[in-house]
Amino acid sequence: MIRPAPRTSATAVLLPVVLCLALGLWGMRRGGSLWRDEAVTYDMARRSLPDLVGTLAEADAVHGLYYLFMHGLFQVSGDLDPLLVLRLPSVLAAAAASGFVALLGHRLAGPRAGLLAGIVFALLPPVQRYAQEGRSYALVCALVAWASYLLLGAVRSGSRRAWAGYGAVLLTACLLHEFAVLAALAHLVALPRRAGITVTLAVGAGLAPLAVLSMGQSEQVGWIGGPGAGAVLGFAGVTLLGIGCAVLVKGPLPRLALPLLILPALLLLLLSLIKPLYVDRYVLYGHLGTALLVGAALDRLLRKRPVIRLTAAGTAVAAVLPITLDLRTPQSRTDNVTAIAQAIGQTDADAIVFMPSRRRVWTLTDPGALHGMRDLALKDSPATSHTLYGTEVPASEIRVRLLATERVVAVADPAGQPLDRTTQEMTKRRVLDRYFVECGTRQLQGARITVHARPGGC
Repeated sequence: MIRPAPRTSATAVLLPVVLCLALGLWGMRRGGSLWRDEAVTYDMARRSLPDLVGTLAEADAVHGLYYLFMHGLFQVSGDLDPLLVLRLPSVLAAAAASGFVALLGHRLAGPRAGLLAGIVFALLPPVQRYAQEGRSYALVCALVAWASYLLLGAVRSGSRRAWAGYGAVLLTACLLHEFAVLAALAHLVALPRRAGITVTLAVGAGLAPLAVLSMGQSEQVGWIGGPGAGAVLGFAGVTLLGIGCAVLVKGPLPRLALPLLILPALLLLLLSLIKPLYVDRYVLYGHLGTALLVGAALDRLLRKRPVIRLTAAGTAVAAVLPITLDLRTPQSRTDNVTAIAQAIGQTDADAIVFMPSRRRVWTLTDPGALHGMRDLALKDSPATSHTLYGTEVPASEIRVRLLATERVVAVADPAGQPLDRTTQEMTKRRVLDRYFVECGTRQLQGARITVHARPGGC
């Protein structure tokens, strides 16, 4: 049974919102760094509208609504700091999500449980991470949280208007990232209703055109490997934590929180047995369930031995602090596009090759880093070709261009990373190995920059 909506304390909602907002704003520039996915967002958002729409027809349609939103934001932002414009929507979305978590906890388990759940959500390391990234995941999380709250109202009132509002918000979340549809399945398991089935089918119908388009672009997720031991153990650990908290919590909260925590990630892991698709950020909203369960469990424990439990809670916060500090450094992400672009600009070469070609993303935010170097393999730029990273000439032409060059800088992944087996990439490696010598290599976070010259040219 879903209890009638209790009168909500403003403090119980505002405190988690303010905390999450403060954590999001704190160090959000990360020393001026950004990583490759954020560079894609920046590049796509700053393309002309025709170029952006043309690109989405060919690539990355799954993020199309988000790119269109960011395009509009950059159009009206004027001379504001681009990193602020890029990340502020995620900061605000995470803060809004923490408020909805507090409302959900209040509705399902009482005011203190809601307050604690909102605080826990703001402190979760994955939430802190994606609250400061120029990607759609925090926005999706906020919309799923809002939809979850609207679901409670729709179940209680049964009105068509309430169900329509729930469906509209959930569909928006799915259009921002289609794996949000897994939250709809979690909602159905948690609170099965005939109206809920109807709304879920309507959301699926609204999502279908995007799903069909993105399936035709599935090569873009070819980089995703099968779930590793770390991913599986991480999921198992969070699941056990949630189940342990659910044992302590009485009332209706676990009925909603456990499916949100478990089902989206579990379904994506199972789908990955057919085609690898599991990436934890795709189901970030599952941590809505984590926060609700932990917050409600803390509420129950605090009633018994408050001093001991508060000490334990303080210890947990202290344990999270090193992660919190690390997340605000450039080293906390896969790579640092800003540093890589600067390092490229400091090389003394006539030309450049990207190995593989998708690493051209490292110069999208600062084309001036090439300082006149010729991109030997490039055929058409990303915007012109309506692609994310541009198109390249055939392997035979790459060979001719390399052999006509005296000095070239190769920008590649760190040693030990899998090598692409396309003819273009193999040609780049063969020609550089056979006809050039290495003059020097600079290792950066997530990248390797090597200057090659013809024999005697170093």
